[in-house]
Amino acid sequence: MQAINTEWTTTEEEVAKKAFDIAYKREIGALIDSVRYRASSLAEIEDMWRLHDFLSVKRHEVDGRYDYRLPTLVFVFAGLVKDGWLSLNELEGLNADKIAKIAALTCM
Repeated sequence: MQAINTEWTTTEEEVAKKAFDIAYKREIGALIDSVRYRASSLAEIEDMWRLHDFLSVKRHEVDGRYDYRLPTLVFVFAGLVKDGWLSLNELEGLNADKIAKIAALTCM
C-alpha cells in the first residue's frame, strides 16, 4: 500500500485555507441563524438556560472541529465534508491522494 503524501505545497495550503474558511463561515452562519431563532422564542428563564447550554455545546463542537494544523487537515476536511459544511469539489487543487483519503474517510 502506498503512503499518502503528508507534505503540503504552497498551492495546497492556499486551497486548504480557503476551504477551511468557507466551511467555518457556513457553520457559524447556520449557528447564528439558529441562535437568533431560539432567542426570539425565549419566554421563560429555563428557555434562556437551555440556550446557554446549547451555545456551550456548540462552542465545544466548533472549537474541536476547526483545528487548522496541516498534519490533521485531511481528517478535519473529511469531517467537514461528512457533516455537509464542505464539498469535495471545494478541495480541488489538493493532491489527488489527499482528496481520495478525504473521500474514503467520509464513508466511515
